[in-house]
Amino acid sequence: MGRSRRLERSQCAAQPRRPRRRGGNVVARGEIWWSEDPQLGRRPVLVLSREAVLGKLSRPLVAPLTTRVRGIPTEVALDEDDGVPQPCVVSLDNVQPLSRSLLVEPVTRLGAQRMQEVCAALAIAVDCD
Repeated sequence: MGRSRRLERSQCAAQPRRPRRRGGNVVARGEIWWSEDPQLGRRPVLVLSREAVLGKLSRPLVAPLTTRVRGIPTEVALDEDDGVPQPCVVSLDNVQPLSRSLLVEPVTRLGAQRMQEVCAALAIAVDCD
């Protein structure tokens, strides 16, 4: 049987790090994209992650859009003026990380006022005052 080799800390630190390749598209906070998830199918999502980390994340935080309106404070209503094809809501109760490689087609980018509404609804969703 061969002996297992244990690397010293200095040996690990001495090895140059290779940059990690991150698949997927270049996305921006406030953009709505079509996502294609093998389990969930094709659906629109809003990118929520802050700009400072988007280039480093392979799985940005997103919120799904849905036409099922529940009328609760964690939803933000969108319409044609926001650049979406039909009236819908952003559901801030269902925020999740999603691989950038699943973001396949940009739809629109929300304006600053609408993003303020999204931030307020997100604060309610996570119970932050």
